[in-house]
Amino acid sequence: IASTYDAFMLEDDGRIDEQIFNEYVSLNLRYPPQFIIATSLKQAFEILRDESIDLIITMFNVEKTDTFDMAKTLKAKYPAKPIVVLTPFSREISLRVNLEDLSVIDYIFCWLGNADILLAIIKLIEDKMNVEHDVEEVGVQVMLLVEDSIRFYSSYLPNIYKIIFQQSKQFMSEGLNEHQMMLRMRGRPKILLATSYEEAVAFYTKYKENLLGIISDVSYMNGGKMDKEAGLKLATLVKADDPYMPMLLQSSEEKWKQRAKDLRVGFLLKSSKTLLHDLRNFIIEFFAFGDFVFRDPATGEEVARVSDMQSLQHKIFEIPDEPLRYHLSHNHFSKWLYARALFPIARTFKTITLDDFADLDETRRYLYDAIASYRLNKARGVIAQFYRERYDEYLTFTRIGEGSIGGKARGLAFLDSMIKRHEVFSQYDDVVVTIPRTVVISTDIFDEFMEENGLYDFALSGYPDKDILDRFVKARLPFRIHEDLYTFISFIRNPVAIRSSSLLEDSH
Repeated sequence: IASTYDAFMLEDDGRIDEQIFNEYVSLNLRYPPQFIIATSLKQAFEILRDESIDLIITMFNVEKTDTFDMAKTLKAKYPAKPIVVLTPFSREISLRVNLEDLSVIDYIFCWLGNADILLAIIKLIEDKMNVEHDVEEVGVQVMLLVEDSIRFYSSYLPNIYKIIFQQSKQFMSEGLNEHQMMLRMRGRPKILLATSYEEAVAFYTKYKENLLGIISDVSYMNGGKMDKEAGLKLATLVKADDPYMPMLLQSSEEKWKQRAKDLRVGFLLKSSKTLLHDLRNFIIEFFAFGDFVFRDPATGEEVARVSDMQSLQHKIFEIPDEPLRYHLSHNHFSKWLYARALFPIARTFKTITLDDFADLDETRRYLYDAIASYRLNKARGVIAQFYRERYDEYLTFTRIGEGSIGGKARGLAFLDSMIKRHEVFSQYDDVVVTIPRTVVISTDIFDEFMEENGLYDFALSGYPDKDILDRFVKARLPFRIHEDLYTFISFIRNPVAIRSSSLLEDSH
């Protein structure tokens, strides 16, 4: 809901639909929202009556209508629909906001004409709706932002979400096919925004087992009054409960820097020119984003780095004793895996302690075997996409290309899914029931082979079968397929059976 001028700015000058669509596409998100703009309360009610509207966003002071009165009118009619107010930042508006009853408004954000804030608003409301279910049912992780300044959380949230979505784009590539990739994307961490001490404590108490970290202001409401040390009190409570919980305090006053250091939490000055850059670096380093960096606990120096679970498995025997002991005792592995939406293996790692093993060599063997078992199980019953840089012996059935697969290949894939579905095949020790490791070349590669070598016209021209056979034998596969097949063969220690697989042959 916007004034005529704001509506023009959004639709024509700002091209808000185009901006939000491009933002969704760039972050690999699906289903961008459609925006319907009303320039009056009457028009808004007509749209709400005729359309299915999930979220109401109103600009401050629409055609001289009091924004807060309008929000109350809308909420009275549609109590279940979230209402967000967008306002330019000024001292006059800040004073007005402080005097108003904001109970009917879900959020107020500072509007600077950037579509990033709309993406953050949508995802923040989605997170608030879904967090309880996703945490309890799946184990999705949570980040807590405690900030009462409209100006600052309007700046922080778009940047934090962008970090999360970029992280999700990186780790979704570990999915074996498009379906697994999208599931990984949907398992991204949620963000919760608290604006008071009581709200922050309630969120921490409820979600502390799934909390990646906390970013908090120092001064905000506590017990209905402004508490200049509320953030320090929250940090004291959190660190007493969990000394290893990552936490960052940020304030406009540098005097709190030493207090933050004493509490063993990070500190950023809000007036810093590098505030958002420093915030990004802190999140990536301490909230289990990016690569897993093994550090020497005595010096803090990096001793190794892994980018995914496959490289973690390969590196686990090379890590020195002290860094491995340090990261295990601080639950860093499980937090890193949780942040990457690898929930089953993360739960496994979270339950183990060093006391469960006789020595570190036994610990390493357990970690290696746990990752190997998870990767094997994840690949069973799945037609994975073949990526030569990530292919290894843990992938049972992969396809090269995007086209269809033939009848024999489909039958093998079906058998693989049946083996995974029936537990009887895995209940005997030292007995492994599996299909042969299989790579299928799909129909689009065949079409490419035919076209590049000019074989369609020749094969259908009536030449003798021997001539057609000779022409096919002399034809070359696309060069990248050679590289894929060389990669496959490098992991094979047994004879290889090469079979044709027609779309229609053996398809029933």
